[in-house]
Amino acid sequence: MSLRQLDSLFRPKSVAVIGASNRPGSIGSVVMHNMLRGGLPGPILPVNPRYEAVAGILAYPGVRELPLVPDLALVCTPPDTVPGFVQELGIKGTRTVLIMSRDLNRQEDQSGQTLQQRVLKTADKHSMRILGPDCLGIIVPRSGLNASFGHTDIAQGKIAFVSQSDALGTAVLDWAGSKNIGFSHFISLGDCLDIDFGDIIDYLKGDPHSTSILLYMESVSNARKFISAARSASRNKPLVVIKGDRFNISAARDAPYRDSPVSTDGVYDGVFRRAGMLRVFDLAELFDAVEAMARYKPLRGDRLAILSNGGGPAMMARDVLKARGGRLAELSEQTRQQLQQGLQAESSHQAPVRIIDHASSETYSRALEILIQDQNVDAIMVIHVPTAFACSQDIAGAVINSLGRTRKNVITVWLGEKDAAQARRMFALAGIPTYETPDQAARLFMDMVRYRRNQELLMETPDSVPSDFIPDPMAARAILRNALDENRSSLSAPETNEVLSIYTIPVVPTREAADAQEASLISRELGFPLALKVSSPDIQDKKHSGALALDLESSGDVLKAAAAMQARLAAGYPEASLEGFIVQKMVRRPTAHELTAGVTQDPDFGPVVYFGQGDAAGRIYKDVAAGLPPLNMTLAREIIQNTRISSLLEDSGKRPAIDMQALRLILVQLSQLVIDLPEIQEVNLRTILADAGGAVVLDARISIASTASAGEERLSIRPYPKYLEEHAELPSGLRLLLRPIRPEDEPSHQRFVEKLSAEDLRMRFMGFVHEFSHSQLAQLTQIDYDREMAFIGCALEDGARKETLGVVRCFFDPDNISAEFAIVVRSDLKSRGLGTLLMDKMIRYCRQRGLKELTAFALRENTGMHALAKKFGFRMESDPEDPEITILKLEMPPAKNE
Repeated sequence: MSLRQLDSLFRPKSVAVIGASNRPGSIGSVVMHNMLRGGLPGPILPVNPRYEAVAGILAYPGVRELPLVPDLALVCTPPDTVPGFVQELGIKGTRTVLIMSRDLNRQEDQSGQTLQQRVLKTADKHSMRILGPDCLGIIVPRSGLNASFGHTDIAQGKIAFVSQSDALGTAVLDWAGSKNIGFSHFISLGDCLDIDFGDIIDYLKGDPHSTSILLYMESVSNARKFISAARSASRNKPLVVIKGDRFNISAARDAPYRDSPVSTDGVYDGVFRRAGMLRVFDLAELFDAVEAMARYKPLRGDRLAILSNGGGPAMMARDVLKARGGRLAELSEQTRQQLQQGLQAESSHQAPVRIIDHASSETYSRALEILIQDQNVDAIMVIHVPTAFACSQDIAGAVINSLGRTRKNVITVWLGEKDAAQARRMFALAGIPTYETPDQAARLFMDMVRYRRNQELLMETPDSVPSDFIPDPMAARAILRNALDENRSSLSAPETNEVLSIYTIPVVPTREAADAQEASLISRELGFPLALKVSSPDIQDKKHSGALALDLESSGDVLKAAAAMQARLAAGYPEASLEGFIVQKMVRRPTAHELTAGVTQDPDFGPVVYFGQGDAAGRIYKDVAAGLPPLNMTLAREIIQNTRISSLLEDSGKRPAIDMQALRLILVQLSQLVIDLPEIQEVNLRTILADAGGAVVLDARISIASTASAGEERLSIRPYPKYLEEHAELPSGLRLLLRPIRPEDEPSHQRFVEKLSAEDLRMRFMGFVHEFSHSQLAQLTQIDYDREMAFIGCALEDGARKETLGVVRCFFDPDNISAEFAIVVRSDLKSRGLGTLLMDKMIRYCRQRGLKELTAFALRENTGMHALAKKFGFRMESDPEDPEITILKLEMPPAKNE
């Protein structure tokens, strides 16, 4: 289905209303009334055999009788009639259908198909797009389109709102109307039978009239498409989301997943961060966040100074800030002295700056100027409590005048109503964020901090994974296949440790014993001290069930401990199956933290990597954060930082800081393990001990299944496609590795760009580009392999990667129909055949993914590009809008093996 057809949904030239009615209170009547009131410039065509006219407009008895093909059809008829109408509209040639009818998923036809299934099958046959069913509709004020049964009109604005709930959508329309908030689009998705969040985000991303996108979401139907669209859109405009059904109460299909170490809501939280989105938790915060994004300057950091003439409001702001993970700026000694000597202001290194209650405008102005000059301050909150000694408006004017050209954010809180209203209007006109209460200001500031962090995550260059991390997936898969051949759903402790060791995850030496005597023999081989555990699928909590003994110093101790365990289990767990014992080398790390990590399956997003506190407190308070594979060292750090325990892993005086690099690497290794081995369902590193000397896994389990879906499609984010790597050789004998680009390539890509001549840069980018910022280089190297591909040619020296010599890049449209490419080779290596190798590889790849057309835009004087294009059969034509540009086009026949 093509994304291009969404133009007929949001900008239709004609609309048919199937089920239009004159009956008051009916959906058909409300929809027809709203359509006429919206002011669509094109024809509105009511369809109902019972009426000659609806709302004074000539009606038609059926779809076949319509005098033209409507771009958009609105269906608001009983469920059993919907499939027939969709069939007739498809035959007529209608491109999009909006279905308001309910319960299509609950009714079946004579063949046992649900009405929804019939509708979708018909839509596929006729290449139609379907919005709904069971949706409120859409409103696009700029197009004069009100295709909804909403109860109110909306003003034109620059916010696009997309909702998965009709009730919430109706409430938003009413609430926004009372606040004079306008929209570029209002879209109710309904059941997402066809058009879903991914489609809508992709469309709105390119809409110049939508500067921000707000989402109310309950679940995602196509995780990969959603994440891909959201990550792409987040680079260009803010995406703010409210997640409904946070506790997954309504999702009966998710019952098998409810015992997961990480909640579904926690997974969504990780997804939103990964996609660069801002998550909020109520409607007021939703629109406040959008306003803040419009008024805030780019945040330079998260260190906030608070300036106030009242102690209580300042403390309130501080408390909200700290509760949300923020931090007060630590004022320099010079700043504190200036505030104290010149203004008698009370302040310490990390506390709000308290000026006198009846502070004048001059006092506020001078204090603000001092704080702005402090390099330890990234943003300032100015709070004013009304007094009889100073005019609120005068102080507001002084604050505005004091800002000058500072790049720091200054946010204001003017308490009160009548006296403060005019001051807040002054701030609004000056483009300065202003709020009514300190807690609201602190909350919104932290929203902007979180948004900044998520945006940085999209652009941050990841740390390189250690070069010695080269796992052997085939060896690990052999262990899994052996267990599956024995009809086992989990690996034994030694098998688990062997698989983890293949992926260089540090584990404690572990052996299995069939009985106490064998455990005693094994203990002598491993050496003392040892830990002994019962091997039983029925005993999960070994520590509290008496199935664990620690610090055993001899084989005799092992025999005694085994006998005692058997007696305790016979008395307390008579039905438990005793399969033997697990003998493990004892690890003594007195300053270590007990942590946990692993892989679990989420019903919406598939494999998920999690991390958290591993002791009893961690299990009680669910201190766990999650992220989606593939992970790199930077993303692993982000997961760790989103747990409460992370603040205790640094040097606290009582314990030295842990080796964070080792901990991050374990998460990356887990990510690669689940990418390589689709048979793995769950990995539970139940106990990880981490200290300054590194991290080691004490207790681990791996569950497997032969029915696991193979390939990349089970992953929500496409991982690095290593299978696309290939070796090549230039005519000169120079050996190359042709491979997809990686985020870690940013430094080498910077060096590559620096070796391009000014002329080659002009030819490639059609302008005079002298240098690239970090964010530009990040966009070139941190690509979404579903929507973009860049192959680089790397010189090989003794089999190792040396440097980047050339790159070919393709940008695919969301429909995978066409793509635009660009290619550039290092200036000192031109005309040596590298461009031909790169172009050939990209064309082969595009054919394999079923692309229809490959295009490029080149300067007319770029003879080298023209010659390369001719070699591969590109058709060349002049750009009708710019005679200096040549358009290169190549029609892509299917690959020979298709």
